[in-house]
Amino acid sequence: MRRWACVPMMTLCLLLAGCGAGEKAEAADLRDAYHNMAGCTMEAEVSCTQGEQAWQAALRCDYCPDGKTVVEVLAPENIAGVKAVLDEGTLRLEYEDLCLDAGTVSAQSISPMACLPQLMSALRDGWLLEESEEDWQETSCFRLTVDQTGEQNGKILSTLWLRQEDGTPLRGEIAVDGEIILTADFTSFSFYDTIENQE
Repeated sequence: MRRWACVPMMTLCLLLAGCGAGEKAEAADLRDAYHNMAGCTMEAEVSCTQGEQAWQAALRCDYCPDGKTVVEVLAPENIAGVKAVLDEGTLRLEYEDLCLDAGTVSAQSISPMACLPQLMSALRDGWLLEESEEDWQETSCFRLTVDQTGEQNGKILSTLWLRQEDGTPLRGEIAVDGEIILTADFTSFSFYDTIENQE
């Protein structure tokens, strides 16, 4: 079954290759690869700012849309190795042999550890509000803003910058009720069963 997981990346490459023939890739084309993927592995520098509180860490995420997603802290060193496991709407923290139930992930109280899965979920299933072409750090990108309004009507907007070259994420932001609270600068990304990696 896993041998088919590389199909989204191949499809995305074919779609983008067609752009040279006079047709531009659209947001729907880019999102199809994410919607159909078996999963992906990514690393990013994630920052959280709310009021006077600030938090920053390097995270690795193995994202599986139809199963268990694991997020691991790579840095800072004092919390490296801590993992957040998201499974069927619940979040638990793990470290070595210890496991702590962290409750349900609600749409309005997004944990920094859930930032990367939240961005993937938004890219897959959010309501597209805006799309444009925009450079981010001198890289040509498609900028997409999608809406995932929370169950209690909390306005949650996720904005992602996807490289025009291959559709992989470069930057992500999550805003709640108009305030950007989480940012992610991606350092690597690959779909399952592909060797495509962006450094």
